[in-house]
Amino acid sequence: MKTNPDFLLELAHGGVIAGVDEAGRGPLCGPVIAAAVIFPSFDIDIPVVIRDSKQMSAHQRALAYDWITKNTIWATGACSPAEIDELNILWASMLAMERAVGALKTKPEYCLIDGNRVPKNLCGESVVRGDTKSLSIAAASIIAKETRDKIMHDLAQKFPMYDWDKNAGYPTKSHLQAIEKYGINEHYRKSYGPVKERIKNETAHD
Repeated sequence: MKTNPDFLLELAHGGVIAGVDEAGRGPLCGPVIAAAVIFPSFDIDIPVVIRDSKQMSAHQRALAYDWITKNTIWATGACSPAEIDELNILWASMLAMERAVGALKTKPEYCLIDGNRVPKNLCGESVVRGDTKSLSIAAASIIAKETRDKIMHDLAQKFPMYDWDKNAGYPTKSHLQAIEKYGINEHYRKSYGPVKERIKNETAHD
């Protein structure tokens, strides 16, 4: 299975191509973040590892983030926990992707979007496991993950009891125990099972 992305999909279309990906569908709290990345050239020397962000170490991601932000056209978009609850996570992810592309200083002619669905207001195609195939999508996956991780790290300074800087909001055992002990706050997604259950229990005891 191919795991090292390249520019073959970008070259097949030509023109100004944006890779688009998101991070943060699974966590119980925090925003979902999308990123869009345009490489100024497909004939470019890339001195860092760029691949699916989940296959990279934290050090590799940090180096890649630094290089991508200095050498490409990029932007991020977000949907808040309240928007996730209102729209559901799928449509919130689509909206975050539209916002990321809309924030680009250069407008792409075509988008390569990780997953199996194209947001309704974007022109492009979906690419299943796109972060293992397209360098533009892989770069977007790194920007999205690093951006979201920083948001959760900063929030963890205000709410240290939840260890968001370590679990990024995912439902780890210790995170679920912290929710049980300390309850929830405005950063939680109230439509997600464990959070919904906690609200239900609190209501029952009122």
